[in-house]
Order: sequence, then structure tokens, then C-alpha cells
Amino acid sequence: MKVTLSFEESSSSDVSVIVDALRASTTITLGLDKFKRIIPCFTPEEALKLKEKIGGTVAGERMGKQLEGFDIGNSPSQIMNLEASDDTLILTTSNGTRILENMNSQVLVGSMVNARAAGLKSIQLANNHIDVVMAGVRGEFAIEDFLASGEILYWISRNLKTCQLSEYAKSAILASRDYKSVKKTFLSSKTGERLAELGFKEDVELSSLKNITDNVAIYHDNELTLYI
Repeated sequence: MKVTLSFEESSSSDVSVIVDALRASTTITLGLDKFKRIIPCFTPEEALKLKEKIGGTVAGERMGKQLEGFDIGNSPSQIMNLEASDDTLILTTSNGTRILENMNSQVLVGSMVNARAAGLKSIQLANNHIDVVMAGVRGEFAIEDFLASGEILYWISRNLKTCQLSEYAKSAILASRDYKSVKKTFLSSKTGERLAELGFKEDVELSSLKNITDNVAIYHDNELTLYI
């Protein structure tokens, strides 16, 4: 099995695991405890129009801040504390939902919180090539995505009999092995510091927790649902 690491665009037509650790991937993963489906929208206007049409809870942010008129932000801690009466979450974010738009493979959503499960599910789904794709932040590399990808890649490589890892993937695995350092880096990353300044330090700390859920979202027909 070929296993690679990419930035923004997938190099696989087989299986891709998208990683936007702070915070879309974490929000989606934990959101599946509350909602049966999550519908990503690429603009705030599209999200609000969809809510008018089908109902549901609408969540979103731009530049880390909750959007006006939205029920909640792109916040995993808000999701965990939410009393949801709907079965649909409509989500728009700066980076993670944007990356989904151009995928040409089967897509799973990975993060630090579900890294082991995402790695194992990608093996189940794949035929010949798993590509872990870092979302980054507005076109720039984000170290938290690199580290979360490394944790996912670790579980993939550990559970494949034949694994052809790219050099980039190997480097991410090595970087992710010191978990104490990983947690500190989430908080000291550019995104982590910005979110803390906005009052979302709890989100950063939550997103750095390793393997706390087996939820893995799969993207199909413009919806994210739990991959069984």
C-alpha cells in the first residue's frame, strides 16, 4: 500500500484523509456524537440558505470568530456542550470545508482526537493508496495539521503488512512521537495562539487530545456521516 502526506490537494484517487486539526476536523468528529449528518458549506451565505430550507443547527467561523447569525462557531467544545434537537449540522469553516470541495477520492476526516480510528478505517477502505492531506491555514503550512497527520500515519504504518511510506510521511510520524511536545506545540502554534487570544484555548486543548473517540466521518454526496 502506498501511503503519502500532502498539503491542500490529495495525490490519491483511492482514499484521502483530510486533517484540519484546529478545528474543523475535530468539530466534525465530535459532532457525530450529536448529529446524524454534517453538511459542509463553502460560504456563510450558502449555509444560512440551507438552514432556511431544511432546518438544522448552523455552525461556522471566519478568521476563528463565530459568524453572525450562526448558532455556534466552529468549536469542538461548544459541540460537546450542545443540547441538540436536530439531526443535521450545517458547517462552514475557513479551511477544512474548503479542502473537501476539490477531492477526487473517497474522503475520511482525521484529527488528533480520532487518529487511531481514522488510520484503521482508511486501511479498511483503501485499495492501493492512502493520502493524508493537511488543510493548512489560508494556503500556509500549519504545524498542528502536520503533527495530527503524523499520529494518523503512525497507526496506518503500524497496521499495514506492506507499507510504502513517503519521506514526508515518515517525517510526520517521527515528529508526532513525543506527545508531550505535541500538546505544547498545539498551544504555541500560530493558530493555537490566535484561538487562545479569541477565547478558544479550551478548543485547542481539546483538539490536542489523542485518540479519545472512534468516530470517523466519511464524505459522500456532499454530506459527512459516521463511517461504520
